[in-house]
Amino acid sequence: MTTKSGSFELPELLSQIKSPEDVKALPDGKLEDLCEEIRHTLIHSLARTGGHLGPNLGVVELTVALHRVFDSPEDKFLFDVSHQGYVHKMLTGRADKINTIRTPGGLNGFLLRTESEHDCYGAGHAGTALSAALGMASARDLKGDKNHVVAVAGDAAFTCGPTLEAMNNIEETTEKLIVVLNDNEWSIDRNVGAMAKYFNALQTHPTFSSVRHKAAEFVGRIGGESVRKFAHKVERNTKNLILPNVLFEKFGMRYYGPLDGHDLPLLIRTFEHLKKQDEPVILHIITEKGRGYDPALANPGKFHGLGTYKVEDGSTTPVGKPTYSELFGRAVTDFAKKDKSITAITAAMPGGTKLEIFKKEIPERYFDVGIAEEHAALFACGHATQGLKPFLAIYSTFMQRAIDMIIHDMALQKLPVRLCMDRGGLSGDDGPTHHGLFDIAYLRAVPGLVHMQPKDEDEFIDMLWTMANYEDGPSAIRYPRGAGIGAKPKPEPVLLEIGKGEVLQDGSDVAIFSLGHMYEVALKTKDKLEALGHSVALINPRFIKPLDADLIIRYAEQCKVILTMEDHVLQNGFGASVIELLSDAKITTPVERIGWPDAFIEHGKVTELRKQHGLTSSHAVERLSPYLA
Repeated sequence: MTTKSGSFELPELLSQIKSPEDVKALPDGKLEDLCEEIRHTLIHSLARTGGHLGPNLGVVELTVALHRVFDSPEDKFLFDVSHQGYVHKMLTGRADKINTIRTPGGLNGFLLRTESEHDCYGAGHAGTALSAALGMASARDLKGDKNHVVAVAGDAAFTCGPTLEAMNNIEETTEKLIVVLNDNEWSIDRNVGAMAKYFNALQTHPTFSSVRHKAAEFVGRIGGESVRKFAHKVERNTKNLILPNVLFEKFGMRYYGPLDGHDLPLLIRTFEHLKKQDEPVILHIITEKGRGYDPALANPGKFHGLGTYKVEDGSTTPVGKPTYSELFGRAVTDFAKKDKSITAITAAMPGGTKLEIFKKEIPERYFDVGIAEEHAALFACGHATQGLKPFLAIYSTFMQRAIDMIIHDMALQKLPVRLCMDRGGLSGDDGPTHHGLFDIAYLRAVPGLVHMQPKDEDEFIDMLWTMANYEDGPSAIRYPRGAGIGAKPKPEPVLLEIGKGEVLQDGSDVAIFSLGHMYEVALKTKDKLEALGHSVALINPRFIKPLDADLIIRYAEQCKVILTMEDHVLQNGFGASVIELLSDAKITTPVERIGWPDAFIEHGKVTELRKQHGLTSSHAVERLSPYLA
């Protein structure tokens, strides 16, 4: 843990864990102490780096039990999303680096195949574990291997389409697969929908609680064939009679549970039993998100994932300025109070997108569909066909999952769904699974779609207002994580003309087309160029699609060189669209582009990564200098 001097020291037992073999070598009586040390280290270490504290505090006993019973890396553990993989990292030789998690050059905040042989599958989006695990089990069967495959998925993952698709395919694919349903009633926010109600019913049904107790007794007596027969007798005579509709058994998986996911001896005995089964099994465990840390227990949503905090009380430093997410939640709620046709839809992200404001003030027109982006997009289409004005708020990286619905359902039918893509741009500490660097590329080719990005907070509200009043087809807006430059919105928003940019300053040597929040970098670039004696035009494009073709062509004919700046990959990005436009117009003015390279960008601080990859004013000036000599 972190000492008062700032150095990082691991507690006694944890410092001895260099591999899963060390977990196996610990005496039984020391395992609970190891769990306590892991929690203590997580709480103190993440206070300095930030991270997914709550989910990891909830899976300490589960992860220790897995490594106690199974043999990683030969046996494969897949963690859905994998934000709860910190404990796994600590037990597989990375405990001494846990204080570097999410920092530049440090451990990734998710599992990463290139980071360790124990990370058999990387992830960052929900609902992937069961399908990938089934694929691994199938490959094992084809090769004649005998290793185990264990998929750990939270209850929220079972609202995802791919999870249900995998379940539909398990029985006919393999006879050996272990699925752990980690049920804590939360995704990022509290789970919603029929699946959540079903899991809750399994926990609270009084008769089933009796069965659970008997199951625990059974597991504790594991040791012989007579006990196995007794167990099946218990199931036949009680559970299957009492709960004939146990969902998972209809999918061909033998169901075990619910069990206390913090009862380490019980978990170990259960896994010892499950690894001997020759049929797909699902173990339903009940865990507590944030267990062992009162602030996290009191506020599971906040402590799902957060920045630095004070260990003493879990408090965090206020940002000072409202974030784009907060402005979005406030503005759309205010619009909806005046326009009864506006609805708000999210996919399990009311806190992150700040639609929690809408939820609180207009609950009858607020819809959280769970982690189901494809369904959310189609649900919004349904609203649009009936004359409503749906605002669909999903992070840019998660909107990728709904691209078919955007093309086939929204655009083809010209349905006015408003796509609000939070975290459009580099997401920073969360890394490549969460960077929103591809939405321009995947939306550029969609016919009829309007796509925009604001340079500041005031323009952001104007764009949302423009979307609220645009009825000719789908529209989209991308905006960054966190706060902007602090441009206070006007008392009343104004409508923007579709496809028209804004000239902020005229010039004749260089024309800078700065998209969205790259405006700050563009201003510094302009100042540096002007200090060198150059005449600089500064243009806010506003619209990614449709482009303001007249404006771009005018400045391409007026200036020596065009510079585009975007917080997006260069391939098929905003700058690429400018090049295409000028090529089609037979204009040969050179175009220099500042943006992210054709690579997955690592995790780290945004400012440092921009410097590393050349998204700076100094680099921009250097790129332009050959044209201005």
